[in-house]
Amino acid sequence: MASLKELRNRISSVTSTQKITRAMQMVAASKLRKAQENAEIARPYSDKLSEILKNLSKSFSGQDNAPELLVGNGNDQRYLFIIATSERGLCGGFNASIVKMAKENILQLESEGKEVKLIIIGKKGRELLYKEFKDNILEIYDFSTVKDIGFSEAEKISIKVLELFAEKTFDVCKLYFAQFESVLSQVPIAQKLIPFDIEDDESGEEELNICYEYEPDEEDILEELLPKNLSVQILRALLENVASEFGARLTAMDNATRNASEMIDDLTITYNRSRQASITSELIEIISGAEAL
Repeated sequence: MASLKELRNRISSVTSTQKITRAMQMVAASKLRKAQENAEIARPYSDKLSEILKNLSKSFSGQDNAPELLVGNGNDQRYLFIIATSERGLCGGFNASIVKMAKENILQLESEGKEVKLIIIGKKGRELLYKEFKDNILEIYDFSTVKDIGFSEAEKISIKVLELFAEKTFDVCKLYFAQFESVLSQVPIAQKLIPFDIEDDESGEEELNICYEYEPDEEDILEELLPKNLSVQILRALLENVASEFGARLTAMDNATRNASEMIDDLTITYNRSRQASITSELIEIISGAEAL
């Protein structure tokens, strides 16, 4: 059994840890609201832009003059995965769930004889993927010094992606991130960016069939909007990730704080029992010595 001094040290250590987890929980809670608002504000804009592009893309069905960003280059042998993770840990299974989905898809494609290249956003993604896929990594983005993720960070990534596409480095591009649903739920998402996903869903079918007249023509508009859409979708993913990270950290730190509290209670009970046993033992020794005299 541990000595009284060791038990006191353990209680002190766990108490200090509990103070840290409680502070991190409060920080995550204070930042979550703003991050959630930013993610929710970005959704209607990105959804509407995708809707406009789907409507415009109908004019290019089966035509040879469609932009490659819209219809692809006709191949699907080389893939580029953009994997967005956090810069910091202590957020439960947030990063692991995104990386797990990406790894499963990488291994599946490689088993089919296809090539996969990676762009990693965040230190945690690098830590989880570098050892196994270091030869696949083209670029790693570190935004740990950026206070608020904005359009400039998303545009920097999209410019790099467009350069790689122009150089024929990949045929298909997918973006991996976690969509924020609630503090308890962050869902890993794999979104195809290139070629643009023009499949209609039932909810938007009627709206997408509306006829519009465009000035300039559809081709010029698409040439302008498709690169912009790439930046917008990456920005949305980054904002969703920030909100998901704070939500996951809030939950993880809340659990850690409660676990620390339970551990302190258990250690305190053990300490009191050990102390009582020690006192009882000393009293028995004193009484036995007095009787011997």
